[in-house]
Amino acid sequence: MNVLVVGANGQIGTHLVEKLNETESYKPVAFVRKEEQVAKFEDKGIEARLGNLESSVTDIKKSMKDIDAIVFTAGSGGNTGTDKTMLIDLDGAVKVMEAAEDMNIKRFVMVSAFQADVRENWSEEMKPYFAAKHYADKFLMNSDLNYTIVRPGMLENKPAIGKVSLTRALTEATDPMTIPREDVAQLIVAVLENDHTYLQSFDVTTGDKEIEEALNEL
Repeated sequence: MNVLVVGANGQIGTHLVEKLNETESYKPVAFVRKEEQVAKFEDKGIEARLGNLESSVTDIKKSMKDIDAIVFTAGSGGNTGTDKTMLIDLDGAVKVMEAAEDMNIKRFVMVSAFQADVRENWSEEMKPYFAAKHYADKFLMNSDLNYTIVRPGMLENKPAIGKVSLTRALTEATDPMTIPREDVAQLIVAVLENDHTYLQSFDVTTGDKEIEEALNEL
């Protein structure tokens, strides 16, 4: 399975590409926006394709030849304003979905945000970010794509723990509300062909269950 990782140069994306590359089942294809990022992956023997989420759907489709599944883990980053958040996290995500539908690529995994589905729990300073994720998720759920929406808790740069807690329709915060980025990446690998995750959305934090066990209970 050829997996296009949109946002491959980000922290979760980098972990994900490396983990996919270690498997026999998946071939990662990094979707990046800078030539030097292409070189970074190609130096590791990983295919990379240049693309821009602010370009047209037609241009984005050019990066999708021979792709079987898409993981969207891109984001505008914490140093940009609301305008970039809407252009990347919302409109960029929607354009990738539209391109996937046009290219008949059905499997789509979205990395969203913890409790993006519960407006009452959005922090005031992060509302534009949560709104972007919320409506991108809504668009995906109303598409013809075979989706899984993963909403990780507060991301940490710690070694993988390998144990998670998954919750759907969460209305109250859990403890802990954190998860290592590496665990999110490993969970995405496990999600790709696990039919228990098809047409599902859930929050994920560090917990007490092995990843496969938790996914199989969805």
